[in-house]
Amino acid sequence: MIRGEVTGKAAQAKQAARLLGSLSTAVKNQALLVMAEELIDRADEIVAANKIDMTKGREKGLSAALLDRLLLTENRINEMAAGLKEIAMLPDPVGEVISMWNRPNGMQVGKMRVPVGVIGIIYEARPNVTVDAVGLCLKTGNAVILRGGSEAINSNKAITGIISKAAVRAGIPEGAIGLIETTDREAVDILLKLNEYIDILIPRGGSGLIQTVVKNATVPVIETGVGNCHVYVDNQADLQMAKNIVINSKTQRPGVCNAMETLLVHQDVAENLLPDLLETLKQEYGVEIRGCSAVKELVNWVNEANEEDFYTEYLDLIMAVKIVPGIEAAMDHIYKYGTRHTEAIVTTNYNKARRFVQEVDAAAVNVNASTRFTDGFQYGFGAEIGISTQKLHARGPMGLTELTTYKFIVYGDGHIRK
Repeated sequence: MIRGEVTGKAAQAKQAARLLGSLSTAVKNQALLVMAEELIDRADEIVAANKIDMTKGREKGLSAALLDRLLLTENRINEMAAGLKEIAMLPDPVGEVISMWNRPNGMQVGKMRVPVGVIGIIYEARPNVTVDAVGLCLKTGNAVILRGGSEAINSNKAITGIISKAAVRAGIPEGAIGLIETTDREAVDILLKLNEYIDILIPRGGSGLIQTVVKNATVPVIETGVGNCHVYVDNQADLQMAKNIVINSKTQRPGVCNAMETLLVHQDVAENLLPDLLETLKQEYGVEIRGCSAVKELVNWVNEANEEDFYTEYLDLIMAVKIVPGIEAAMDHIYKYGTRHTEAIVTTNYNKARRFVQEVDAAAVNVNASTRFTDGFQYGFGAEIGISTQKLHARGPMGLTELTTYKFIVYGDGHIRK
């Protein structure tokens, strides 16, 4: 029965993708706008469904950070709708001729952007991903199969039901938006191997989910990232700026992958920065601090960090802190413990900033800016379908162009090969 549901929706998506890929930009944009208005008009239904998920989440003992990711409010629904409207305003990459050149025989050869086809999204307790994924996929002419986490099942059903009906009314083929409604894990196992129907899988969630997909899928996977993100405060940093960036990077939304997990501080400014900063983080924001021995000597109330702490993506109000002798040690630490997601430096020294940007291997490297800016909406993409930490096909926040591939086009005039 589960296999029938999953393969049936995948087959519908493949059929819809054939029609969707040739739709005009105007039809796709109108569908996005209609979907956005429906989200706003029916926000009460979505909030009601989300309350069921939130109640069950509390009963299951989900952490505060996970509950925050799960929560939908009227304001967050408005933001989701705003994302769809922004996607509608962006240029349509489908059909764009990336390059064209002439061969000596007079033949023209070019590369043109085209939809991928059917994209499967496997994600956890973030119902906003449902809207982001659908919006980006439809704009790029891709059908989408959604498999959200059990924690958000009621929210996802409500959202998908609303936007899929709105999309069909606006001219999007039936089946272009598919939600796998069973929460049985067997559904994921089936999706991972549906090469006949699905072109790409994108997992979004914790490291366990991502690695399960990467290791078991036969369908090609774009690996989205675990975010063990760092902020390095240099000895030539503006310390008030550094304090603001660190607090924002850790506390603005701790349960997301671009939140800072480890703070690295140059030894020359540690005494001036850390006592006040760590006290503020603890007292005003409830952050648990786990520091190296040098941090503990300076601020004796912090918990001692062990090796595992520096590898950990907490997704919670917990952070590791280490004092380092300089930028080289900071970059060495990031190389060893980082996950190639987002790394930041706070410094007024141009040469150090330039070196950090050039030498740190990550999908995003920030100078004097919070790690929280690694985000498709913040980059001007309207939304994102995930943040890729791999290096093939796509890297960083994935917007519209990352959801296309290309084909070669050839224009001849009776050319034959001799």
